[in-house]
Amino acid sequence: MSKKEIALVFTGDTFADGGDFIANTLDTAHIKASFFLTGNFYRNAAFEPLIRKLKQGSHYLGAHSDKHLLYCDWTNRDSTLITRQKFERDLSANYDVMQRFGIAEDQAHFFMPPYEWYNDEIAAWTKAMGFQLINFSPGTLSNADYTTPDMKNYRSSEMIFQSIKRTSDNLNGFILLLHIGTDPGRKDKFYWKLPELLDYLKSLNYEFVTVENLLSE
Repeated sequence: MSKKEIALVFTGDTFADGGDFIANTLDTAHIKASFFLTGNFYRNAAFEPLIRKLKQGSHYLGAHSDKHLLYCDWTNRDSTLITRQKFERDLSANYDVMQRFGIAEDQAHFFMPPYEWYNDEIAAWTKAMGFQLINFSPGTLSNADYTTPDMKNYRSSEMIFQSIKRTSDNLNGFILLLHIGTDPGRKDKFYWKLPELLDYLKSLNYEFVTVENLLSE
């Protein structure tokens, strides 16, 4: 893709501690982002004001599975761990609860799988249901912003930021994944760096669009 456009994407299931800060930062910067949230997230009464705030802000709100299921084996990706019936019921339940917020299926065509982990079978089942499975773009450590110090794959916020900077010449059409909230065990929250990140990427003349706008071009 030749256009200097980035889709900033946030996923959420259990945690939303960064939600208000993220929403306010995006609003101040006049940026629209995309949020893929589980049914667990949409049903959480504590998160309802945030969801409505994001919708009012014209951000893209999509599905991330209902119960944040693991679809396939971590070491053998071709090994699907759930039946097609369970997959369809779970994804349908995610879309059903989204309707409570006035989000119709035809307004949320794109679907990001839980754990951002899937195989060809899952992609085919998604397509058969009328949705398009997407994933984040590889090349940075942004998706590691959920890690905690006790994990082997822990990455500090500064390490994540530097990985984005190292890739900054190759972000055209990039889907940059972050999390709307993380475990309390992670004190070094990457979302606090969001204003700095947006300013940096804007200085390189990148524009931010929703996944809908990015992928429909």
